[in-house]
Parts: sequence; C-alpha cells; structure tokens
Amino acid sequence: MTVPHPFRNPDLSVAERVEDLRRRLTTEERIGQLQHESPAIERLGIPAYNWWNECLHGVGRAGIATVFPQAIGLAATFDTGLLHDVATAIGDEARAKHHEAARRGDRDYYKGLTYWTPNINIVRDPRWGRGQETYGEDPWLTARMGVAFVRGIQGSDPRHLKLVATPKHFAVHSGPEALRHEFDAIATARDMAETYLPHFRAVVQEARAEGVMAAYNRTNGEPCCASPTLLQRTLREEWGFAGHVVSDCGGVEDFHQHHGITETPEESAALALRNGCDLCCGCVYGHLGAALEQGLIAVEDIDRAFARMMTARTKLGMFDPPERVRWASIPFEVVDCEEHRALARRSAEASIVLLKNDGTLPLARDVGAILVVGPNADSRDVMFGNYSGTPSRSVTPLEGIRAAVAPGTKVWYAPGCAHTAENKPWLGANDRGIPEALAMAERCDAIVACLGISPQIEGEQGDAYNSEAAGDRTHLDLTGVQDELLAALLETGKPVVVVLMSGSALAATLAHERAAAVLHAWYPGEEGGTAIAGVLFGDVCPAGRLPVTFYRSVADLPDFRDYSMENRTYRFFRGEPLYPFGFGLSYTRFEYANLRVEPAECAPGQDVSLAIDVKNAGARDGDEVVQVYLRDDEATVRVPRHKLVAFARIHIPAGETRRVDLVVRASHFAVIDDDGTPRFEAGTFALTAGGSQPDGRSRDLGAAAWATAEIRLGD
Repeated sequence: MTVPHPFRNPDLSVAERVEDLRRRLTTEERIGQLQHESPAIERLGIPAYNWWNECLHGVGRAGIATVFPQAIGLAATFDTGLLHDVATAIGDEARAKHHEAARRGDRDYYKGLTYWTPNINIVRDPRWGRGQETYGEDPWLTARMGVAFVRGIQGSDPRHLKLVATPKHFAVHSGPEALRHEFDAIATARDMAETYLPHFRAVVQEARAEGVMAAYNRTNGEPCCASPTLLQRTLREEWGFAGHVVSDCGGVEDFHQHHGITETPEESAALALRNGCDLCCGCVYGHLGAALEQGLIAVEDIDRAFARMMTARTKLGMFDPPERVRWASIPFEVVDCEEHRALARRSAEASIVLLKNDGTLPLARDVGAILVVGPNADSRDVMFGNYSGTPSRSVTPLEGIRAAVAPGTKVWYAPGCAHTAENKPWLGANDRGIPEALAMAERCDAIVACLGISPQIEGEQGDAYNSEAAGDRTHLDLTGVQDELLAALLETGKPVVVVLMSGSALAATLAHERAAAVLHAWYPGEEGGTAIAGVLFGDVCPAGRLPVTFYRSVADLPDFRDYSMENRTYRFFRGEPLYPFGFGLSYTRFEYANLRVEPAECAPGQDVSLAIDVKNAGARDGDEVVQVYLRDDEATVRVPRHKLVAFARIHIPAGETRRVDLVVRASHFAVIDDDGTPRFEAGTFALTAGGSQPDGRSRDLGAAAWATAEIRLGD
C-alpha cells in the first residue's frame, strides 16, 4: 500500500501538513500559490486552483444557482436567523457545484471554495453604487448580519470549513467608484473606531472568518493592501486574526500605476507581501521572484503567506480523502432545489418595506382590473442586482401579480417608460410610452407602478453601463421620466400603489406625497415577483425595515469624497429624512409595555439585560422588528444622536403578547476619545425599545410604539 505524503494525512495537525507541503515545493512553486490563479503541482497530484469566487446573495457567476434577494434586501429583514439559513443554503450549493466541476476537471473562475464575500462596508453615502452589496449604514446591524452570514457559509464542522468567507473591503471603502484605485480615504481615529472597524472586528473575532479582502484605496495615507496599521496592528495584533488576506483585484498594481507609492511591480509586490497581503488577485505577485533577487523581500515573507494560504486549503479538506470531508457528500441536486426556492421567496417577503399605506393595501384579488406599469414591472435584470447567479426560472412583479389575482381579474401591462431618458423609442425610453399606459389606466380599478432604478444605473465601476458616474449616482431621484409617468397616473384618480426597486435610497417624494401606498422591494431575487404579490394582496404582512436612511436630496449630504461621519447616516444626520433608518409599516399594530432593564445602575464593562412585552394589537398575525436604541445624555465627547444596540425579529399572532429578551453589550456604553480609544464615563443613558427609531420622523410616519428606560453608569 502506498503511504500518502504527510500533507495528505488528515490525522496530522493542519500545521504539520502545511509544513510538509512547504518543504516539498520550490520557492518558485510556493510563489505560484500566492496568486489567485494558482498553477497545478502535477508531481504531487495537486490540481490548479482559482481563489476567485463570489456568493453575495447566492453562488455568483457560476451558472445555475438560487438567487436570493440582494444583500441590502437581506439586511432589510433584520433577521439574523433567516440570513444564516440563506448562507447555509448558499454554502451547500457552492460545495455541490465545486465537487461536480472538479469531477469534470473544471478548475476555472467561480468554481472553487474560497468566497470573496460578504461586503460589509458601511454605506456612509447613498450615492455609492455598491451600497446594494452591503448590509447598510449601521455598524451594529452590519456586524450581526455579517456574523450570521460568515457562520452560515463556513459551516459548523469542527474539522473542515464548508467554504472560506472573505469579508471585504478592509476597511474604509465606500466610493466614489471612479476614484477607488487612487484616492486616500481620510478618517479620524474616532470614526475608525466608532464606524469603520467594529463590524470587521465582529466577523473576525466572533465568526472567525478565514479570509479578509483589503480595499483598493489608501486609508489615512497607507494603501489598504499594504497597510501596516490595518493588516498588522489592527487585524493581527489587536484582533488576533490568524487567517489570510487577499488584495482586491488589481489592487497591488495600483501602488505603482495609480497611487504612485512605488515605481515598479517588484516594489509593489514586495510592499504588499511584507505588510501582510498573502494572496494577490492580479498578476503582480508573479514578480515576487525578482523582488526576492533584488533583496526587497526574504524567503520567510513568502513562506509566511504560503502557510496561511495552504492552511485555508487544508481546512477546506482539499488534500483529504472525500469520505473524510463531511461537505464533500452534499449532492448536486441541492442546486436550485425547491427548498432553496422557497427560502428565496421567504427572504424576499421578509425584506419588503412598507413605507406608506392609506388603507388601500392589501388589494382585493377580485379588484376587477389592475394595471401593472413601469420599467421594473417585467424586468428580470432588476430582480437580481449585481454579483448574482442565474436562476433556472424567476418571477417578475407582473408575473407574480398575474398568478395571484382571482379568476376573471384583468391584468393590464405597459412599461410606460424606461429607466433612462435616452431617445430610443423602440425601447420606450422616453415619454412615448405614457399615453398607452394612461389608456390602460382609465380601464382599471387599481394601478401598481413598479418604479426605481436598476443594476445598470448603480453598481461597481465598469458594470453599471447607464450610470452617470462610473457606477455611482449623482442624484437620488427617480431616473428618466418616471416622475412624469407617475404624475400622469395619479391624475387619473385611480388608487396608485408604488413598488420601488433599487439597491439604495431613493428620494421618491412624489410617490410619498400622493400615492395611496408605497413599498420598497430592493432587488428581490428570483422569487421577488411572488413576494411582492404576496404583500400587495395580503398573504404576507410586511415587516421589513430600512437598513439605510432615505434622504430627501443630495443637497442634504456632505461631499461624496469626505469620509468624516459628520452629518452622515441616522446616527449623525441633523436634517429630516424622507424615511428614517429602521422604519417600516405593517398591516397590523404593535404595542410595547413593561420595559425592564437589569441592572438599572451598572458598572463599566457590565452588560445590560432588557425585557419588553410586545403585543400584536391588530387583527392580523405578523412579524415585528424590535429595535433597541441607546442615547448617551451626558457624554463629554461627540457621540451619536442615538444608536442601534440590539434588535430581534419576532412573529406574534393577532391579539397575543410576547416577551422579548435582549442583551445590550457593555461596549455600547463606551465613548470614543479623539485618539480612537474607548473608555467608560459615568452618566445617564436612555434605552428605548420599539419598532423604529425613537424620533419625530418615525412618529410622523406612523411608527410611534416605543418604551424608554433610564440607565445610570457608575464610576
């Protein structure tokens, strides 16, 4: 019997196996394993491996896969358990697709097990085109959702990772897209500690993410892909991260091509490797051999990175007999299965946010005749957002409504206009489609206007071909002539329900002021149309909440390039938003009572337990998102107006009451000094539990159920 090399012996420790493999490879071979297209080592039977894979909201770019709502929509669920289920399903499909591809010798892009997901950057500005990929503007919501997602895709097996999660883009990165290869994001130490770092720390320390992707830009003068502050002092020394770091694609070559901090590829590669970037997405690490010859790096630098990368592959079971790897037995039949389709529908239903309702919703199925109109009514591209897979079938809003109405109900359809105002009449790109829509509207009893934007208008640099700013937006309004279409529909006097679809905030003021109802459905995934119809006709009681602030205008925002948090997000914004963070209405009504906190007077570093009774006082069963906000009333330094510190989504039957128990971590009571150091100071805090932020705008919009308690923090 042939005895396997020790690196293939699953009974040895990971470190022993990695060291055995290191000794068997030449320096050149080890360098090859530090590039995202790692070549095969045929003499050892190690196949080629491509590290680049995506699974933002389903296995991406790799053929057929279940497409869940875009990440921002998943954030709107405020449901960490649901997100964990979604991530688990994604991990199962990824494993099944990988093993089937490997069996057929397919080692190409998007067929591996190392996934460059999730994107947990903070949406400090709604103009950023990639905000759709994130969990919104709040560090605590982002942390909890990020932890749930990472745990879901990496799995819970003590021996093997299901997938490698790679949270990105570490750490201060949120546009502008056009400048991402060259700009320097200047952030104060307080903003770093308070806003830009906490969620990354959570996914590293709590969820034990195996990978981290560094950002393209510089942060406070240091390129993120070679930042000693971020990659060494913060990530490894302070947080104890033991995994690997990968550059964003082309990020290392930016050093000499755009940032101007090095002059040659060898210098760029050496700078990144020395400072903790282990894997290069791109070609620059092909110059590490020359950098070694020039004395810019040492063999130990190569070996350190090699060990981290091979540790990941070993933890994934790539060198183990398949029968010893639990995840290798996941059948290919899980891909695009009915169970995952049902989960996609449930996720989309949970993500929809009801922003306004004068009583028109839910609609009757036998309403008579309905007009479904707008550029998003029957568009499949708008269902998916970016970084998506390809579902075997999908349901648009039009298709969902047609399937949901009662027999005999007439469903009319007209696009009305396109997203842009280009003069392409064969696409209905300007107001030439409005007269036809009005002809149908006059013959209908209700109108569902599906408006918004699309992944062609917002997205990553180079992807959103209808963007005015390399993927970003220059305004928050509905694009093209959509407002003209909506105004004409409103003039008919028929009840108009507006369904907004986008990956970011919209200033749909006309809809807010005059429509009978408004709901936001994000980019809702393959079952989005079914979910939208479910809310419209009352099968689903909406409970989504906004994970971002909906501002009234870009005039309310600071300069896009300014990374200061002053006057940004609900925590620091001084104006009145159109719709606030955390807001969302329901078809039922909830009451809060008997808020109890323990202890009411606590010591620094002590967690606080909270209990609240929540009653469904309406006539429908429904979900409620309980949100807990903390306000520091006596801080001696700048602190947020208030901040989310706990939340839970719960289901409560009509007429029943549920007790909700939550914990507010001690760290939330700390203030952040100018140098970024957290400390506790004695004072009084207000702790508020309710279905929204405890502010006037939430009350004005109909979400006024809160209970408040006072807490005293001692010396």
